Amino acid sequence: MQNRLRRLFGSARALLYGYFLVLIAVSTVLLALPYAWPQPGGIAVLDALFTATSAAAVTGLITVNTADFALFGQLVILATIQLGGLGIIFFSTVFLIQPALKMSLRSRSLIREYYVDQVDFDAGRIARSILLVVVAVQAAGALALVAGFATVGAERPVLNAAFHSVSAFNNAGFSLFADSLERFVAEPAITVPVMLLVVLGGIGFVVLVDLLRKTAGGRRHRLALHTNVVLSVSVVLIMVAAAAFFVFERHGAYAGLSDGEAGMASLFQAINPRTAGFNTVSQDMLGYPARTVTKLLMFIGGAPGSIAGGIKVTTFALVLFAALFGTNRDGDLEFAERRIPAELLAKAHALLFKALLLLFMAVVALTISERSLLASGFEYSDVLFEAVSAFGTVGLSTGVTPNLSEAGRIIIILTMFAGRVGLIALAMPRGILAKPRVGYPTGEIIVG
Repeated sequence: MQNRLRRLFGSARALLYGYFLVLIAVSTVLLALPYAWPQPGGIAVLDALFTATSAAAVTGLITVNTADFALFGQLVILATIQLGGLGIIFFSTVFLIQPALKMSLRSRSLIREYYVDQVDFDAGRIARSILLVVVAVQAAGALALVAGFATVGAERPVLNAAFHSVSAFNNAGFSLFADSLERFVAEPAITVPVMLLVVLGGIGFVVLVDLLRKTAGGRRHRLALHTNVVLSVSVVLIMVAAAAFFVFERHGAYAGLSDGEAGMASLFQAINPRTAGFNTVSQDMLGYPARTVTKLLMFIGGAPGSIAGGIKVTTFALVLFAALFGTNRDGDLEFAERRIPAELLAKAHALLFKALLLLFMAVVALTISERSLLASGFEYSDVLFEAVSAFGTVGLSTGVTPNLSEAGRIIIILTMFAGRVGLIALAMPRGILAKPRVGYPTGEIIVG
């Protein structure tokens, strides 16, 4: 029994939960210090916990403005975003290369979830490539944003550039401006770098490495099926959503903008729900059709192995392709001259169902805890929007977050944690807790 418990708490799930719980706890303590919150009376512990969880889960939902924190508090948030965004991949990789820990082959499943056959499975190279990509992309983004913020005359351009570069690449959505990026809706020098950083952070390290190899190898290197699916589905989702937002809001939320500015705002709105949380137009100004599209994008999220949340574009694609094209007699999906095994399809469907179940529980809990909020002018759609945003670790809100009750804030904290950590943990192999396979007689159940 003792050996079994030791193996259980040394598993990938325990490491994943432990890392984020410690990160949230440390960040909460630091944010509660007077150095972090200069206003008289200090910040409430629940608000510090909410901010720490949102930063660690790279969500972006806030009960207090990030701009109200002192510089120390803003730096704590920035560090928490960085550690939270890279923690799932980088921490597990570093653990694998510690020779004294003697990880078993089963523990390598955590890394294998994020890398395909075309990418080398070498812990040292993976760790170095992660650091190289992160430093290079965020530095380039910061340089572009320094120029952008300086052009528009923003205060503290260097700090703003560094903070928003890290926040955007980590798909966090935290901003040092009280209105997010709404004041820059007509400033492509700000919005374009942010969109590029969000996309690069959301497509995953696997795809980035594969694209770099394609660039270096030319025709000799063939992109992995995973890369093709992630890129094609992501592009389709962004383009279709951007067109939908333009049509739905051209004479609504974008009425005061030129056609070019409205098109840029539509593209920004299409990219950020997957799953960054920046906004250049207030979400409560959007009509119901636009909000519905936003909820779908938040639920889908980015790519596996990326910093983005949601059920992931590959899960969405596999479930959609299986529904549209069907499977063969063995339950396998055949498309693009490839065969997707039934086991992988079952995993995608199971992950989708688990996500819907967790989201359903969060929505029901919020409708119970926020009855007074619903009676004060907010609608059920606002609560649903908040729950999907928290679960998808997006950070967009129609204004509900600061008005949540204490119970509602705790529910959102748990939803953010479940969306960021819990869903990935559920997707991991069951390991030592799995029961031995037993051959049972076939059962017949009528479906449909």
